Amino acid sequence: MKAILAALLILVALGGVAVAVDRVDIPPRRLAPWIERRAAGHRAIIQQIGHVVATALVTLDRGREAFHNPLPVPALDAAHDEEATRARRQVLVGSVPEALGAIHDAQPGDVIVFIPGTYRFDGAYIDVREPGAPDAPITVRAGAAGSVVLEFNMVEGFAVTAPYWTFENLKIRGVCASHSNCEHAFHVVGAAAHFIARHNEVVDFNTHFKIDGSGGNYPDWGVIEGNVLRNAGARDTGNAVTPIDLVAASHWRIRGNRISDFVKARGDRMSYGAFARGGGVDNRFTRNVVVCEDRLRGAAGQRVGLSLGGAGSSHEACRDRRCITEQEHGVVASNLIASCSGDGVYLNRAATSTVSHNTLLDTAGITARFGETSADVDGNLVDGGMRAVRGAVMHARDNRATPVAALYFGSHPVRRLFADASALDLRWRGDPPRRNAAAQAAPADLCAAPRTTKPAYGAFEDVGRCAVSAD
Repeated sequence: MKAILAALLILVALGGVAVAVDRVDIPPRRLAPWIERRAAGHRAIIQQIGHVVATALVTLDRGREAFHNPLPVPALDAAHDEEATRARRQVLVGSVPEALGAIHDAQPGDVIVFIPGTYRFDGAYIDVREPGAPDAPITVRAGAAGSVVLEFNMVEGFAVTAPYWTFENLKIRGVCASHSNCEHAFHVVGAAAHFIARHNEVVDFNTHFKIDGSGGNYPDWGVIEGNVLRNAGARDTGNAVTPIDLVAASHWRIRGNRISDFVKARGDRMSYGAFARGGGVDNRFTRNVVVCEDRLRGAAGQRVGLSLGGAGSSHEACRDRRCITEQEHGVVASNLIASCSGDGVYLNRAATSTVSHNTLLDTAGITARFGETSADVDGNLVDGGMRAVRGAVMHARDNRATPVAALYFGSHPVRRLFADASALDLRWRGDPPRRNAAAQAAPADLCAAPRTTKPAYGAFEDVGRCAVSAD
């Protein structure tokens, strides 16, 4: 009888919490760590109750922990696949000294090709400073994806400071004994405009791609496409952990990538899959698969999928040295974002943003924050809430989202649309939910398929049109 009474009291309490928090739109997974922090430092019984309540909230919100099926592989734009391989000169390299020499002496139009094998690089960074040309980029590549492994025991791998460089088909692995010493596989900085990274697998770095300005120059018009970015374990560091960290540059296209397992184990334990911040314009995240916790499950901390604005920037890092807005005219469209302890999409001082046709599963939803943020949000399928706070303006039109109050009772109607959302088996249970009216200029879906006249909500019409990963 005591157990039944206790259970009833807990249900009543949770119901009261649900009514209260729905007014301020706080999902359970966000409330849970706050409760534990409030209970910390009190008597043991208070801490124990706080832990039990927090665990119950997370369980209701996140549901069962299932092994993820192989991830969908977003389709690429075929027209771009071979554009960087046209060359005046092919340079074969079969050793580290040969590779460093070829990069140092590169000429516009060169294609530097690694002979299959594993190459270990030590030192501070690889200096990439000879410029390519608009009609003759310099390319570093493997003949076939997976045939070349580059091991980096260095703080930065490729430090790219010149324009028109392309890197493709490489497997790059950080091998530093201390995670704090493997910061970036690529640092794209200053004058390194028109950078392209395509079809690479980059593993075990804190920030796989770091992009920022230097000396008044900014590496605009970059492309990160069709890459796999992940970590084999939690990053044992207090440094920033964000696979794509884009600061102050503009007009980047980040599309068709698979980004997963970016867990930060020290410091504030806050990490992002990818963000653009620092005063840039027209940066676009499209058709990516972001799984915050794929093989790495249940770690403490907050992981956010995609963000325009990130955690903000210092004035010194901003393009205009003021950062009144962190981003303008940014786009987040046709992405699948899943298994995140924090927001799926986070907008921070992101003016005139577009968030369209994304599928968010097991995340805290979409959050827009601060008065500088304005966003058109339409056609999204959101397993969680959508909220504008601290003066942000969200023009939400025709989305399918789960009410926050429902999460406190373990109700997830969006997940029930799929065969097994927890395992990322994303076949529709029945007919896909379609928008009532024709969507104007709906973006191509995750699998690069065109939308129908009445498109399905979310990132894809039929996930089966995508390939699946071999992982």
